[in-house]
Amino acid sequence: MAFPFQQQSARRSMALISTAAGVALFGVFVAAARPDNPSPGDSVGAIEGEAIAVTGPMSVETVNGGIATVLHSGSDVRVKSGSARINLVEGGRIAICGPAHFSVLKSGNSLTIALDTGTIHAHIEHQPALTMYTPQIQAQTVAIGGGPQDAIVGFDASGAMCVRTNRGSLRLEQQLTGQNVLVPQGGSVFLASGQIDSLRTDPGEHCDCELQLAEAAPPPPEVSRLASAAEVRHKIEDVKPNVPTAEPPKPVTPKEGPIYQVFVPPLIFNANSKVQPEVDPKMIMLIRRVRVRPTLVFQGKVEGDIVPVKAPVASTPPPAAPAKTTPPPVVKTASLTERVLNFFRKLWPFGS
Repeated sequence: MAFPFQQQSARRSMALISTAAGVALFGVFVAAARPDNPSPGDSVGAIEGEAIAVTGPMSVETVNGGIATVLHSGSDVRVKSGSARINLVEGGRIAICGPAHFSVLKSGNSLTIALDTGTIHAHIEHQPALTMYTPQIQAQTVAIGGGPQDAIVGFDASGAMCVRTNRGSLRLEQQLTGQNVLVPQGGSVFLASGQIDSLRTDPGEHCDCELQLAEAAPPPPEVSRLASAAEVRHKIEDVKPNVPTAEPPKPVTPKEGPIYQVFVPPLIFNANSKVQPEVDPKMIMLIRRVRVRPTLVFQGKVEGDIVPVKAPVASTPPPAAPAKTTPPPVVKTASLTERVLNFFRKLWPFGS
């Protein structure tokens, strides 16, 4: 029968042995992952950062019009402070939050990262297949339905290992015992002593490494130069003779439709009044302008000689004959004797 203190001593011994074996395996992995001469087929991607140191296979190439350091299989990277970013040749991105130390190994479509310290935030679209090694744990990303993979693996200040899966899942396997567990999509866990048995749910306080999108580098400035004699001669030969002249623009004929104009009295603003006076609709005038077209429109020209036309002379009428005047009738006046006789005749008629 073993006493409790003997069981604790045995567990500590097993932990020390597994840690030492993991460190040794990590050293062998790094040593084997450093070929002497890098080849274009084992390019991992361009790395950017303010305080980074790269040893092992690497190359300096022109990427997007700028100079960048390209990691190859076997490169050893140390991020002294701040963060760094790797733009993978397949299109994915990996962010490293320092201080961190890791190595990369690439074989075909498989990318392996041996992480010693720091935190890694990897975003893989489709390729490559990513596997991350720590001294005790092997973490491998698993795509769901062929979708992208986004995971964070790293160590916090206390040395505990933190794991978070944003897209896809992550398979964790203990290198010595072979125990494995699958962290589902959206899971966040941490391992206090690097053992699967110590797996606990992480509320999101341990893993923190933002993945910033790479900004496209501006194109290099264009520098003008003088054309050579051959270029000038070639330019002259390319000029086509007898270039047709451009036709003059056609005159714009005025529209014959009516033109409407609206005249509105000016608006009045009174700062002392809360309500501004409105425009009286009776003061708004609508003017309609039209061009009256004639009833008959003749177009053309008159040919031939112009014949003068004499106006007829008006004849003077003959003088009119004087009108004959008839003398007024003569009225005979009776004498005094005849008047007296007529008076007596009226008094005593003779026939009575």
